[in-house]
Amino acid sequence: MKINIRGVSVNYIQYGEGKDILLLHGWGQNIEMMKFLGDCFSDRFRITILDFPGFGESEEPPVAWSISDYVLLIEDLVKTLEIKKPIVMGHSFGGRVAIKYSSNHPIEKLILFGSPCIRLQTKLPLSIRILKKLKTLPGLNQIGEKMKKYIGSRDYKAASPIMRETLVQVVNEDLSSFAKQIEEPTLLIWGDHDEEAPVEEAQILESIMYDAALIVLPGTHYAYLENLPRVVSILNNFI
Repeated sequence: MKINIRGVSVNYIQYGEGKDILLLHGWGQNIEMMKFLGDCFSDRFRITILDFPGFGESEEPPVAWSISDYVLLIEDLVKTLEIKKPIVMGHSFGGRVAIKYSSNHPIEKLILFGSPCIRLQTKLPLSIRILKKLKTLPGLNQIGEKMKKYIGSRDYKAASPIMRETLVQVVNEDLSSFAKQIEEPTLLIWGDHDEEAPVEEAQILESIMYDAALIVLPGTHYAYLENLPRVVSILNNFI
């Protein structure tokens, strides 16, 4: 189904009956990556999953968006579809949006899967430091721009110009202050070999949140899918 929100055509699905569960996918993903979870709860809950603008069958935003813009989109979606105090589940980028949304909107509970939100101070790779230096030198800023496609992340290189700018805004925002504002019960489910969102970040997140518990499972950034039956069992006890 398609709905126009904030001037963007957004693709979504909604099925099942009962309390609301809102599922938010990660960067470069789509509805299908969260439907595995939704299908496990649709006998007792009403499931809503969307393609974020810029992904799946949704349009790209007209300009680069920040996390706050995606939060406003979720706010309008929730109002339009009459979603009531949902249980919010987010993976990776979707978890970032979930954190900021949940900090000042009514939710029932929050579940985050491999959702990086703490900006740890680490030394940048040499290639990135060279790129940043080139962009500051007279006459070399265009060379720096061209180098981005060779030394950027896989997500960055695969994105359109607008989504590249969006990605930069997204990954550079530290959401610690918003995580601290969430009072609802929160469950953090992480893979022990998650290289995109290391467990150390999850441990910090657990320590700063009001009511959070961390469960570490064997797996990668997609541990929630790699351990789907176990995750469903855990969530059944939590929600």
